Amino acid sequence: MCPLADTARATPPRPVPDPLRTRASAPYEVVALACRAPSVHNTQPWRWRVEGTTLELYADRSRALPAADPHGRNLVLSCGAALHHAQAAASALGWEPVVRRLPDPADPDLLARIHLSRPDPGAPQPATEPGGSHLDPAAVLRAIHERRTDRRRFTSWPVPAERLARLATEAVAYGGLSEPIVDVTARFRLELLISRAMSAQEGDQRLLAEQRTWIDHSRDDGIPSSSVPEVGFGPTTRRNRFTQAARPDVPGPARDLVESSDGVLVIGGPDDTMESWLRSGEALSALWLLATRTGLSVVPLSQVVETDETRHALQHDILGDRLVPHVVLRIGWQEISRSTHCATPRRPLDDVLLP
Repeated sequence: MCPLADTARATPPRPVPDPLRTRASAPYEVVALACRAPSVHNTQPWRWRVEGTTLELYADRSRALPAADPHGRNLVLSCGAALHHAQAAASALGWEPVVRRLPDPADPDLLARIHLSRPDPGAPQPATEPGGSHLDPAAVLRAIHERRTDRRRFTSWPVPAERLARLATEAVAYGGLSEPIVDVTARFRLELLISRAMSAQEGDQRLLAEQRTWIDHSRDDGIPSSSVPEVGFGPTTRRNRFTQAARPDVPGPARDLVESSDGVLVIGGPDDTMESWLRSGEALSALWLLATRTGLSVVPLSQVVETDETRHALQHDILGDRLVPHVVLRIGWQEISRSTHCATPRRPLDDVLLP
């Protein structure tokens, strides 16, 4: 039993007012599924407006993280993940989503507009799985519900290079750029950069205070303390941002941030602009849902991108300027079934809907 558990299961969401449901129920179902997307610190920094079969996605700046994310990169990345979740959910529910990104230059918080329509029954359906097979809609919906950010230690089973390549291909299909880090020297250098970034952040009291704010923030958002791994109790512990925020008196181990059996991927874009961040968020969601469907777990390592010095070193020294990094991902197999790990809570639907 998880304290502060998955409110999507434990506590039914507060109902949307009846007039909204009578206008059109399917678009609201798409929004509800989109809101299960991953977000930085589980801030869920998005708002949605539904008008008929058109959905509008807005950045919710009231949920910004000024210390960790002063430029809003992670906020927009999170919204991009919700945007892809919406597309995946709509398609699985039998709709054809048509997306226009950043549709209004005068309103930068309006990140995307999605028009839902019923596909032509005679049109060929796209093959979205390797080998040309059609993707089972039930598998997509199941992945949306089962996806987790599980920070527990991965097993020692290596992630094959071909699996990483398939995940990278899925990310690229949604407009992001992605590159697996498989070279031993590059991985070692990345390990050092991640450690340097985490050490820099551990000395920033303002940032640590911000992280603590989002641990057990409420029943509807934030990171439940039950989801934060314990640290300082032997070689099976793993250093991560929340161990320091939750227990500043206990230093995390400075080694084993990325183990030899872990797969590592970088998602980024051609530049460091809002449109690229949005695309990278979509790519992250697409990759993560594929990983979930194929039994892999994903843990973002965004600290190396949040720190200017290490981000520039990652881009120039490891990636050779082939892409601008927006997030680093650790990929692996969990010892315990993902179903035993509680989902983080979610805001009630009426909290994210705009009039």
